[in-house]
Amino acid sequence: MSKAKLFIESFLIYGLGGVLSKLIPLIMLPIITRLMPDTFYFGLNDLSVTVVSFGTAFAIMGMYDAMFRMFFEKDDEEYRKDICSSALGFTLLTSFIVFIILIIFKNSISKLIFSDVKYQNLLFLTAMSILIGATNSIVSAPTRMNNKRTVFLITNTLSSLLSYTVSIPLLIKGYYVIALPLASVLSALAIEIIFAILNRNWFQLKRVNWQYIKEMLAIGLPLLPNFLIYWIFSSSDRLMIAKMMGNEYTGIYAVGAKLGQVSQLIYTAFAGGWQYFAFSTMKEDDQVQSTSRIYEYLGVISFVAGMFVAALSKPIFYLLFNGDYVNGYTVAPYLFLAPLSQMLFQVASNQYLVIKKTWPNMLILSLGAVANIALNLIFIPIIGIEGAAIASLIGYIISNIVCILALTRIKLIKLSAKFLITTGLLLVFFIIWRVVVDGNVVISLIMAIFITLVYFYLYKKDLSRLIKVLKKGNN
Repeated sequence: MSKAKLFIESFLIYGLGGVLSKLIPLIMLPIITRLMPDTFYFGLNDLSVTVVSFGTAFAIMGMYDAMFRMFFEKDDEEYRKDICSSALGFTLLTSFIVFIILIIFKNSISKLIFSDVKYQNLLFLTAMSILIGATNSIVSAPTRMNNKRTVFLITNTLSSLLSYTVSIPLLIKGYYVIALPLASVLSALAIEIIFAILNRNWFQLKRVNWQYIKEMLAIGLPLLPNFLIYWIFSSSDRLMIAKMMGNEYTGIYAVGAKLGQVSQLIYTAFAGGWQYFAFSTMKEDDQVQSTSRIYEYLGVISFVAGMFVAALSKPIFYLLFNGDYVNGYTVAPYLFLAPLSQMLFQVASNQYLVIKKTWPNMLILSLGAVANIALNLIFIPIIGIEGAAIASLIGYIISNIVCILALTRIKLIKLSAKFLITTGLLLVFFIIWRVVVDGNVVISLIMAIFITLVYFYLYKKDLSRLIKVLKKGNN
């Protein structure tokens, strides 16, 4: 199979299960917001998700990525079973430690995060989500690494459906605080049981090998700061909005972020297939050239999608939501592009992981994260939640620029001049969209269409070559 076809299949087909799990919540979002009396409760739920992502990063400690990396090191099934078992044994221990810490300090943490100790039940559900979620990622990994697409299509769809089957009746009965977190815990537990049964042959505690754990930690631990920095990118704005403006504004921002992050459909499909593609082709002679092209192609796709989301965000929000939630349209375009910028960074920074050097990623991400927090402090008091969204996007842009410059210097990536042109056109679009025409739908759509045609012209040869490669791969 050609590399182009492998990547396209991994991106569009293997990632489809993850896409479905993200698509269903997006479809259900207008219903959920109408079942809640105000934005305050949605803000509480979003803060719970923020804690879950933080705790999960500590519980996994980069073990998932390290397991992926070492799984493809040897074509030996017994070795691979040892790797999987060792990763699970370690993650079981760390996730339980994180769970216990949250329970012991429940009063202090509830007051710090939710601004009131009365939300201890919410914190308990948050701790359960971390315990289940961290181990779930490891238990499901063999299915990903063995490229079993159909299983993911089914399980991810079932997970979302089960979650809303539980949460909607609870919301109708008035359990606004615990409805969504409890549903998340139950659906995650059900999916983990399914994967535990399906992948039971890959995990045996007697196979836990501390030497392999040390090797995986050598790869994974340097990645932990990266995950924490990603958490700063995605969550510091929520916490700062909650403290500086109130939980109700966190709810508005969260809705804007969720609809803006429809780009997670692209990102999740990418993430679902990228690791398999990247590590299974990392020893190819033209690996640098392939990675550079993928970076550019994904960048162009992201830019085109971002422009159309910006053009249509205002009418979409007024169509789907009511009350204060409609104000989320101002943050959606920026938070649509933020996960895609993260995706682009991961494509580029994976070059360091291939050569088993992960510390540069941490330093580069740190620059963007520091910029994000600093800009939050400046922008939130001036332009509110829109300022937080802009700060997040700028932080990722800074990380991308620094990463590309560093990799170019050591010849691990090479971008074309036309990609710089496409990036400049995107910047021009956003300045005109927000400052000049103030979100005018007709003018914004005309600009988006025109710039998209320019993109097609710039990349017409690449598109033609890609089509020929895919057709050849099918023959």
